[in-house]
Amino acid sequence: RIQPTIGQLAVAEVALRRRDQGEWGSTVCQVVTAPHQFATTTTPGSFEINNLEAFDKAWQIAGRSIRNWELPPGKRHMVVPHADHLATIALSPAWSHNIPSVTIGNHAFYAVN
Repeated sequence: RIQPTIGQLAVAEVALRRRDQGEWGSTVCQVVTAPHQFATTTTPGSFEINNLEAFDKAWQIAGRSIRNWELPPGKRHMVVPHADHLATIALSPAWSHNIPSVTIGNHAFYAVN
């Protein structure tokens, strides 16, 4: 929710690309709840949504991303083409070393597979 719009679109794009690849699940819900992959698995279950404006923005971006992904591949607007991994810049996971990335907000996006 604190990422710029372009960063939120990029995260959604990674989730949709992963869904298509099938390695992390066959639905967006399965992909974003796969262990240790997205913030949904690291956020405490007791987390309360207290910023309705940010929630609404994220919901709108999710819908926009899904509609974009329903287009034929050649007509989709890509923010991070081929990226199927992301990490916060502060983490810099071992697998990310020597893999070119695109940085948006505080996330780096990688094309690993």
